[in-house]
Amino acid sequence: MNGTVFLALGLAASLGAAFAYATSFEWVKKYRFPSAMLAAVSAFLASASLMALIFQNDVSYSYVVSYSSKDLPVLYKISAFWAGQQGSFLLWLLIHSIASVIIHKQKKFDNPSMAVFMIIEAVLGVLVLAKSPFAPQELAVEDGFGLNPLLQDPWMAVHPPIIFMGYALLAAPFSLSVGALIGKKFGADWIDEARKWTLISWSFLGAGIFIGGYWAYKVLGWGGYWGWDPVENSSLVPWLVACVLLHLLKVAKVKDTALPLTHLAAIFTFSLVIYGTFLTRSGLLGDFSVHSFGKDNIGATLAIVNAAVLLGGLFLLTIRSARFPKGEIYSSYNNRIFLMLFGALLISFIAAIIFLGMSMPLITGLMGHPAAVDTNYYVRATLPFAIAFVIVMILSVLRLYNGKKLPFTAHPLIIGLLSVSMAVAAGVFEALPIILAGLAMTMGAASIYAFKKQALSLGGAIAHVGVALGLFAIVLSGSGSKSETVEFAAGDTKEILGKTIAYEGQEFLEDNSAKFYKYKVDGKETKALTKLRRNGTDAAREPAIYKDFTGDIYIAPSPSDDAKVGEMTLKRWDIALDGDFAYIFEEVEITETDENHLTAVARISVTDGQNEDVATPSITVSKTSGVSDAVDILGGKKRIRLTGVSENQKKIRIEVLPSLEEMSKAPVVSTISAKPYIWLLWLGAAMIVIGTMTAAFRKK
Repeated sequence: MNGTVFLALGLAASLGAAFAYATSFEWVKKYRFPSAMLAAVSAFLASASLMALIFQNDVSYSYVVSYSSKDLPVLYKISAFWAGQQGSFLLWLLIHSIASVIIHKQKKFDNPSMAVFMIIEAVLGVLVLAKSPFAPQELAVEDGFGLNPLLQDPWMAVHPPIIFMGYALLAAPFSLSVGALIGKKFGADWIDEARKWTLISWSFLGAGIFIGGYWAYKVLGWGGYWGWDPVENSSLVPWLVACVLLHLLKVAKVKDTALPLTHLAAIFTFSLVIYGTFLTRSGLLGDFSVHSFGKDNIGATLAIVNAAVLLGGLFLLTIRSARFPKGEIYSSYNNRIFLMLFGALLISFIAAIIFLGMSMPLITGLMGHPAAVDTNYYVRATLPFAIAFVIVMILSVLRLYNGKKLPFTAHPLIIGLLSVSMAVAAGVFEALPIILAGLAMTMGAASIYAFKKQALSLGGAIAHVGVALGLFAIVLSGSGSKSETVEFAAGDTKEILGKTIAYEGQEFLEDNSAKFYKYKVDGKETKALTKLRRNGTDAAREPAIYKDFTGDIYIAPSPSDDAKVGEMTLKRWDIALDGDFAYIFEEVEITETDENHLTAVARISVTDGQNEDVATPSITVSKTSGVSDAVDILGGKKRIRLTGVSENQKKIRIEVLPSLEEMSKAPVVSTISAKPYIWLLWLGAAMIVIGTMTAAFRKK
């Protein structure tokens, strides 16, 4: 059965479930769970259908052609499912539908909240149908284009589904908030459940962001983990606002006068998820982001959905605002509630700065001249707020809700001063980054102290220490980073950035699908990977990373001009010269491999003036593509590929490639960077996720 049928069935079921949860008719109520289950099963079957098409390499479907191919490894066939926006929307729908069944079984959501959750599921169903992964392929092809080589990495195989786990589950606190407003519940009954789901979704979204940063650092070779790309920021902004929501939920549990602010944060958090999706999927960022999808009419639909979520939520909150408990939220400026609110405000400022920057192409586009902000804008604008935020965090964890302070201890200050010394020793000399480094580690030490005094939960302490380590590592690996660009010949050894670095040349896999640039850093071997196309040119590069306790030595090689591929057109029986080599094209034989493929085999005589050889390169072509491999000539002195044959078979086109031995010894330009203590960033990121999950599932 076509997956579109399952999508339509799921849409009908989710709409039926939403109606069943919203109505008070007894005869309809019994269909609530069956409808939600049917919607989830339909989403699963649609997903299974798409996965089956990918594994069957069914090129009658456009999505399969765009993101899969016959020779794609199993792991990347799986990740081809969500490589395109059609598949990623289906993944989002699948996660949301499974969550709806779990939520129903737990019976912690009231009926209005479940109705809202199912309406969101129906909207996702509409989006998937509007941009269906089951659209037919218009032009007949023999094989798909496969997955972008840059995306063929295990980290990128898990990054999108984790991100979408975060996106999908952030619908839960939004639904609880809107459900409470619809049901005219003005107390804090929904807070505990909303906080649990916010913690879970915040963990997943954070983990997805961190994995994306690690992938960028490990694979792209530009030396960083965060480029302030608008698409990167589109995930960061809702994550930051969800952090605001987390702390407001904590405050609202103690002071119900904070409930309006909490509802506001819940509405904005999910609205920003939709807005970020709109930016990345509409094609508006196509000229400003390496991650953005192309222009598509789905953008208008997403804009309408975003407006409905935001304006609908704000309208409900406005008409209910008079009914919320009145009174002060905090009694003094000296207690934890005020400091948590102040910290939430500072995070909101940081999120607003990033939101403005990532939205600049849209804002300026409406004025007729699309433009993006410089990446330095983000650092300059957010750094003062980050420092203020860390100061507030220190004060907050050392105070109780009644305004009392924990007994004084000098340990956090000592840790902070040691961290400043460590930052200076790592090469950080700018004032604001040094201050941030010292304050961050002071905050981490203060969090451990607060946990020991039972003023901070275990999950909170782990997450706060993770934030401290992350900020500290960002300062050290960013402001403390040093870089040099050096040319190496095979066998060269040089002293660079305090390390002895030797370059040993290139090493090729037997099937020539990849090569490695081999280095030794202080005697320890490390390799940079380059994935190759069939013609031997670079398809995707990964740097060499040498790791030790003091940080990473990051080596990004670039091939020199000596490795370039040459191209020649040969006429039958004419002599063509290429340096010391002479080529004579004698004949070409074309045979029909099958009903869809032709194979051409050329016969070419080659000489270097001393030796002669006969090469028989071949190319297999279909209506849409051609495939050929390089063959050695004169015992491997060079390699040639047949890339084209004229209609009258009197001319051929060949590529001339250096021999593998020549390429292995070719000089290489290497950008070498030192990233002090960057491993602390990955440790801090892991601690944030672990701490948040610990808080989500801790027993009351």
